[in-house]
Amino acid sequence: MSSAFEGKGTSHDVAAAASVVSGATLVSRVLGYVRDMLIAHGFGAGLAADAFFVAFRIPNMARELLGEGALSAAFIPVFTETISKRGRPSAFRLAATAFWTLSLILVVICALGIVSAPVLVNLMAFGWHVDPEKLALTIDLTRMMFPYLFFIGLTALMMGILNSLGHFATPAFSPALLNIAIILSILFLGPVLENPVYALAYGVLGGGFLQLLSQFPPTVRRGVILTRMGEWRDPALTRIGKLMAPGAAGLAITQLNIFITTLLATFLIQGSVSYLYYAFRLIHLPIGMVGVAMATAVLPTMAAAAAQHSPEDVMKTLVFALRVSLFLTVPALLGLAIYRHTIIHLLFERGEFTAAATAATAQVLLGYCLGLCFFVANRILARAFYAFQDTVTPVKAGAIAVASNIVFSLLLMYPLQAAGLALATSLASVVNFSALMLLLRKHLGGFPRQLIVKSLQKTGFAALCMAGTLIALQGLLPPMEGQGVFLELTRFVGEFGLGTAVFLGVATLLGCDEVRVLRGLFQRRSG
Repeated sequence: MSSAFEGKGTSHDVAAAASVVSGATLVSRVLGYVRDMLIAHGFGAGLAADAFFVAFRIPNMARELLGEGALSAAFIPVFTETISKRGRPSAFRLAATAFWTLSLILVVICALGIVSAPVLVNLMAFGWHVDPEKLALTIDLTRMMFPYLFFIGLTALMMGILNSLGHFATPAFSPALLNIAIILSILFLGPVLENPVYALAYGVLGGGFLQLLSQFPPTVRRGVILTRMGEWRDPALTRIGKLMAPGAAGLAITQLNIFITTLLATFLIQGSVSYLYYAFRLIHLPIGMVGVAMATAVLPTMAAAAAQHSPEDVMKTLVFALRVSLFLTVPALLGLAIYRHTIIHLLFERGEFTAAATAATAQVLLGYCLGLCFFVANRILARAFYAFQDTVTPVKAGAIAVASNIVFSLLLMYPLQAAGLALATSLASVVNFSALMLLLRKHLGGFPRQLIVKSLQKTGFAALCMAGTLIALQGLLPPMEGQGVFLELTRFVGEFGLGTAVFLGVATLLGCDEVRVLRGLFQRRSG
């Protein structure tokens, strides 16, 4: 199994693809933080912000279902298998047929969503029934943003096509267009509207349109002409539909966790929904740069290996992805936990976002940090099932996780408020991880846990050395807050850079193979 770290072949290709997705994700996340800084400045954690976050949660759940899961999980393995067995022309006709079929389905779903918006919002924010103004605003925003689902659904399909053909850059950069559209709407449209929060909804719609539009040029350049359709009764298309249903159910379970958290937060003090949103936006940076990037990169590779009936190669790719991902995630977890207050203060504490909101959001972020490694690992583990065209088994693991999340949330939400809901989500992710590992035996037999454990021991020790350095610096130096944004940012970057150097230095001394993989990628990029 050590061959996964020999720095060449399939594993190196996976790491290279993941680095492209990770870099693009970083750009998108930075723009996302600019977007959130503007939202925090203009709306704080009050009525309008809460209404927008709940309203956007509904189409955004659909985006995550399609863009990061069910559609790619169903489409990529079948599309890859069709290329292998029937050739590219047949696979491209399948892609065109899938595009127009999905278009019709999405039009119907969007129409139903607009009509049923009051029901959806009342379910999502039941605790707001005592505040008719907030409820009415949330319903209006939900109706405005629901057509976003049409754009992002088709975008997700085209991203799957491009990823299957080995092109990752354009799909990975497309979320940045959504953030750019919202930023421009806040700056230029917000001031001229009677209620500026509606500018956010217009930005979401514009961003969805731009995301879809951006996928067409690279798709056409690779020979996929969406007007050249295949047979509607193509068995491969039917198989995509059959795989997508349980795949959507599995990812819907993940979204159900978010739904439950949002619902319960509406019963807590005002601002709780916003605290959860801002904190999860921060935790989503390492999830996106590591978990989503690696999961996106490994699925085509594992699907190709599964199509060739080679579970050994699937195993090798999976172990490689988990080791590299955890090597990057463990220090990120400790860094976020140590600097949680500083990061939130620097990003959001201005305008309507007060020091009290910073303190509350920091506690929520700590609750999410405890589950970070499992959030990332679960993304990758689920792709192993999808590679074998098994979208049912992750549903079983997800159902167990949802049940545990409900129990943990009810136990923790009142003593710990919003932070208790974040902690419950983290504990549920541990349950989900355990279930996925247990169920994975069906496809892979045994799992070489000793390789993961040995890697984690080295990574953990290096990360603890980093954490000790950062905590020592905080103890020796005066508090950052109150020194001015520029000096605070400069000191934060300097301390975090020193901590990263300590982590990589100790990891190198311990002989971590992951350092060699990252060094090889850097040399390729710089060369």
